[in-house]
Amino acid sequence: MAGNSQRRNRRTSNKKGATVGSGGKRRRGLEGKGPTPPASARKGHAKNRIANAKAKQAQRRPVARRGGKGTSEMVVGRNPVFEALRDGVPASTLYVQQFIDNDERVREALQLATGRGDVHIMEAPRPELDRMTNGLNHQGLVLQVPPYEYAHPEDLAAAAFDDGEDPLIVALDGVTDPRNLGAVVRSVSAFGGHGVVVPERRAAGMTAGAWKTSAGTAARTPVARATNLTRALEAYQKAGITVVGLSADGETEVGELDALGGPVVIVVGSEGKGLSRLVGETCDFLVRIPMPGGAESLNAGVAAGVVLYEASRHRRA
Repeated sequence: MAGNSQRRNRRTSNKKGATVGSGGKRRRGLEGKGPTPPASARKGHAKNRIANAKAKQAQRRPVARRGGKGTSEMVVGRNPVFEALRDGVPASTLYVQQFIDNDERVREALQLATGRGDVHIMEAPRPELDRMTNGLNHQGLVLQVPPYEYAHPEDLAAAAFDDGEDPLIVALDGVTDPRNLGAVVRSVSAFGGHGVVVPERRAAGMTAGAWKTSAGTAARTPVARATNLTRALEAYQKAGITVVGLSADGETEVGELDALGGPVVIVVGSEGKGLSRLVGETCDFLVRIPMPGGAESLNAGVAAGVVLYEASRHRRA
């Protein structure tokens, strides 16, 4: 009988009734979670991805990766040689024809080359200069421009992050005029950008003409060369950088895009064809420059200057 009574007591002990308190152990669950963390600390937010990319860049020691060399170039003729030396175009050797008529332009070119200190001056017979220039009218002066040392696209973003700045980079898609490249380099320098990216093939390179148009700014604004521009843009996106393409069909006016105030790559196409299909599809945003005057398009140098100004304005706001 006693055993049956104990079993009944155990069964009835499962009935609902007063429960023992938690002793304050659950008090934390009733407390507030505090203020909402900033966007840079919220997982999945765009600013969080940018902050993580910056942190990774700061942790690793940057390793310079070169984008290869261009080809050497010859500037021929008295006026072109004088202007190249005057405008700071890099040069290794100035070839002067033996028994040349010593006019004012020749004297000025020799003075500039001597004053720079890094240009070798060599005298050569006319047949040798004819051979070097493939018979061009050199007028007794030939200036050798060494191959340009291109940066790697990743170097431009890494340098900006290392300085605690949001990258501001211009990429050119299908721009073949070196003067346009020089103008873009000049605009990037003027608005505090971190460099220019050009494709390795079917694109303008840093020739003497590009150097002259840059008005000396090419000496402090790096130009990087990408084997594949689309992949270079995708690599920028993975690093938390927004890719903005300039297109006449863009849905957003350039002045209305807030993304220009952060880390950004601005992609400018050729005046005639614009952006290529793959590059356009890779861009995060396509923007347009409003032109109430009715012009169909702007050349790359002018278009890049307009967008860089807007990016600078957003960053100052």
